[in-house]
Amino acid sequence: MRRFLLCTDMDRTLIPNGAAPESAGARPLFARLAARPEVTLAYVTGRHRALIEEAIREYRLPQPDFAIADVGSTIYELGHGAWWQWDEWDQEIDQDWQGKGAGDIHRLLPEMAELTLQEPEKQNRHKLSFYLPLAADARRIKEEIGRRLKAAGVRANLIWSVDEQLGIGLLDILPARANKRHAIEFLMRRHGFDHADTVFAGDSGNDLDVLLSPIHAVLVANAGDDVRAAARSAPQASLFLARGGYLGMNGNYSAGILEGLAHYLPDVDAWLQGGA
Repeated sequence: MRRFLLCTDMDRTLIPNGAAPESAGARPLFARLAARPEVTLAYVTGRHRALIEEAIREYRLPQPDFAIADVGSTIYELGHGAWWQWDEWDQEIDQDWQGKGAGDIHRLLPEMAELTLQEPEKQNRHKLSFYLPLAADARRIKEEIGRRLKAAGVRANLIWSVDEQLGIGLLDILPARANKRHAIEFLMRRHGFDHADTVFAGDSGNDLDVLLSPIHAVLVANAGDDVRAAARSAPQASLFLARGGYLGMNGNYSAGILEGLAHYLPDVDAWLQGGA
């Protein structure tokens, strides 16, 4: 099996915390694959570090080699039980905000009744996050915020997504370069991976920048209809839609990740088909 970089979202992609059922045995099989020396594993998630560690314990997930956290605004390298945050990534994205922090960005925003600031632990220097009702006009809100920040010379990335468990909308304001795709590509360059040996798996709106990119990507079968519709606009050469049926599994969560890996990497398919 050749060396490859496996990047995966966590909630409702690797973690089976959506409404769809999980295939028995899929997560342990994923963990056995991730433990192979050829695999470099990166979690790419909106979660902050403490919630990543909590999920690893609760769902018995393999320890990753890297974590792209906080919707791409932080990158951690893991080893020997320690987490190191990459200063180089902070410097890469800081220029978009001209040295400003999240508090400075908040003060630039217009007063908007629909926005409720998320908890302190969900904020960081390069991430300002709000809740808003699902009925809110997210497009109008994003456009208004974007105009205000542009006028202040701030280059920002505004990401709208939905927390299905809480039934509420999420809006993350990040530096323009702080997104999952750019963070993955930064990691690829730093460790010598190219598009042929990198695969990303996701399920939601904040994964679309990677799902619609040249990076080989997998949309798990339990993804929502809106994300699936948006994904259909991508070149099929760079996006695989898990359908289920592979190894008798349903394509949801880790089963979908394995199905997509088998599609892109024949030696992974051979390993999985050989009984792992």
